[in-house]
This record gives sequence, structure tokens and C-alpha cells, in this order.
Amino acid sequence: MIGYVMLGTNDLARAVAFYEALLAPLNVKRAFSNERTVSWTTGSGPMLAVDLPFDKQPATAGNGTMIALAVDKPATVDALHKTALELGGRDEGAPGERFKGFYAAYFRDLDGNKLCAFHMG
Repeated sequence: MIGYVMLGTNDLARAVAFYEALLAPLNVKRAFSNERTVSWTTGSGPMLAVDLPFDKQPATAGNGTMIALAVDKPATVDALHKTALELGGRDEGAPGERFKGFYAAYFRDLDGNKLCAFHMG
């Protein structure tokens, strides 16, 4: 159902560097790139993109908006959370089991967008 998700940024180069480093362990590749948007994909399923807002107004993080990244194992959740913080992201919830079979960590990117890395199983 979901084709892609876009996160606004006020500094595209900085956001791209953050997401290139963050997403590297997930074996993603760039799907699309131009002067205002860059997106990544695993080759199947939805894409994740960062972009400069088309209305040319400042990008802001949506209150209650969160993007969840499904990963292969809890260790990948741990690694993504650690990488996000090392890249300057903010902690929003350390890695751990939230309920039986759901292991997750929460963080914000450099523009304040909230993300979750999770593994179910």
C-alpha cells in the first residue's frame, strides 16, 4: 500500500549524509536523486526519501508522525540506534522489548523527524 515516505529537511546534504550512513547496514541503494530530493530502497517495497519542501517553507517534524524501519534482527535495531546517535540524532527510546515479540528503538534525525527501528519475532 505505501509507495514511499518523504521526510522534510532544511539541509539536504546533511540529511543525505545522515541517512546514507544510517541505512548502510540495511543494504539499501539510491532509487532517485535530484537537487531537492533523494530516496532509497531495498529494491522491493516502499522507498524512504528526504526532500526540501516544495512550498519553500522551512521543514518541520510532524507532531505524532513517525517512520518505522523494519529490520532483520534485534542486533540491527541496536546498531541503527547507536549509529543515529553517533551521527547527531537524538535518543527517543533506547533499544529494548516493548511487548512480547516487538523489539524497538526510537530516535530523531537531524531535522527532528522521529524514526523507529524495529524487529518483530
